[in-house]
Amino acid sequence: MVSSPVSADGQIAEKVATYPITGRTGEELYVSIGENGPTAGGSRAIAHTTFDLKWSRKYENRGSACVLAAAKPWLTITYTVPKPAGRLPDAVRRHWDTFAAGVLAHEKVHGDTIKAMVRTIEGFSVGFTVENDPNCKVIRQELTKRLKAASDTQRQQGRDFDREEFRDRGNMHRLILGLVNGG
Repeated sequence: MVSSPVSADGQIAEKVATYPITGRTGEELYVSIGENGPTAGGSRAIAHTTFDLKWSRKYENRGSACVLAAAKPWLTITYTVPKPAGRLPDAVRRHWDTFAAGVLAHEKVHGDTIKAMVRTIEGFSVGFTVENDPNCKVIRQELTKRLKAASDTQRQQGRDFDREEFRDRGNMHRLILGLVNGG
């Protein structure tokens, strides 16, 4: 696991998890991915990026207003990718290595959009103020609306990126063809 600061007080950790696949040819490996890959949206995927985001927040009363004085994110991003369970023939290994590197690079773009979402949330959170909210209830409701909008934006970016990558002659499409036809 690799950790790095996401802000002055928060932290981000990224880890790669694998799931086993079998096969001795590129086509067999790809079939195994289809049978064993993580589920995303009700179907199997080649790989998947998930995250766990927790916040430490400090709300303060300032007169009759409530202010979000501090917000520290604790983010863990997990990239789940395929890994052959056995040794591959050299020719297949070369194609697999290209495919695997491309898949992980693709997933890391999803990770980048998650990190950008966290920075966006930090940007609108710290200092967020709601007047006439001495019990700090309204601010939480308003913050939830903003969090949903940031999350919706991140999800749409992921869908748009996948659509481009998997289109005919898109990067992921080429990687799949290279594995299946070359290995």
